[in-house]
Amino acid sequence: MEKIKIVVVAATLFGISFFSIAQDYKEGAYSLSIEVMDLQNSDGVVQFTIYNEDGSIPDEHYEKYFLQLKAEIIDNTSNITFENLPKGNYAVNILHDEDKDGEIDKGWILPIEGIGFSNFESINPMNRPSFKKAKFELSSDKTIEIKIIYM
Repeated sequence: MEKIKIVVVAATLFGISFFSIAQDYKEGAYSLSIEVMDLQNSDGVVQFTIYNEDGSIPDEHYEKYFLQLKAEIIDNTSNITFENLPKGNYAVNILHDEDKDGEIDKGWILPIEGIGFSNFESINPMNRPSFKKAKFELSSDKTIEIKIIYM
């Protein structure tokens, strides 16, 4: 009988601990919805990439990102939601990937596909994207709109 009591107490404590950990995780997990409008066409997909570390942007070859998702384009608009993100600083990079190859296609120097970053309305030699400039704090569910820039 003593063994049964110990097992019941241990199972109860485990259940309470697990519930407490799961509740803490849920309270610290947020969604980030990203909307992109006014794409120049509905060709290809939109690649949504999020970063969570200083120095991760620029990332021309997509090697330093935290998470990445792709979404279809309907009527020159696309959106996606990243779920269960921990509280922290994030930056977003968008690629209008017209040929669906997952890479930024370039002309001589500049991208020929649309790109965009959180907190950026334009990109030029004096206003280059970086994590520091593009970051924002995620401490609750959030929806942002990002402007796509065509060079």
